[in-house]
Amino acid sequence: MRISEKALDKYPLWLRPFFWSQKRRYGQVLKPGLLWGRSPKLFAAVALLYGALDRKASPLTPVLRSLVTVRVSQINWCRFCIDINASTLAKRAGSMEKVEALDNWRERDDLFDEKERAVLDYTEAVTYSDRQVTDEQMNRLKQFFDEDAIVELTGLIAFQNLSSKFNSALDVPAQGFCKLP
Repeated sequence: MRISEKALDKYPLWLRPFFWSQKRRYGQVLKPGLLWGRSPKLFAAVALLYGALDRKASPLTPVLRSLVTVRVSQINWCRFCIDINASTLAKRAGSMEKVEALDNWRERDDLFDEKERAVLDYTEAVTYSDRQVTDEQMNRLKQFFDEDAIVELTGLIAFQNLSSKFNSALDVPAQGFCKLP
C-alpha cells in the first residue's frame, strides 16, 4: 500500500467497534477501512453511504448490486474491490459462474438476463470516462426500474467508483476473500 496502516489503538475509540466488527465478519480488518479511518469524518460518511446502498430494502437485488460493484472494480483495476466484491457475488449468485464471466458479459447471453445486461451496459457508460449515458440506455433501464431505483443504481455505481478509485490509487491489495483462477 502507498499509505501505511496505523495500529488499531491509534484510531479514535468510536471507530474501533467498526474494525472489531470487520474482524468478526471477515476474519480480518479491511485495509480500506484503516485508510479511511485516518480521516474519521470521511470514514463515517463513507460507512453511512455504503450502509444506505447495501440495505435489504434496496430496490436492487443483492446479485444485481454485486454485479455492479464487481464490474466497476474491474474497470478501475481495484484488486481489493474485485476480491471482496467477487466473493460476495459468488455467495449471492450461488456459484462462481457469473464472477468468472463478468469481464466478458456481452458475449454471454446464456448467463446474464436482459435486466442484468441493461444494468451492466449502464454501469460501463457511467464508469468509463470516455463514454456518455445515452437515452437508449436510460430507456432500457426504465423497462425494469422506476426512476427512484435508477437514482439508487446510479448512486451505487458512483459510490463504487469512489471506493475502487480510492483503493486503486492507494494500491490496496486483495485480502484473499475470493480465489479467482
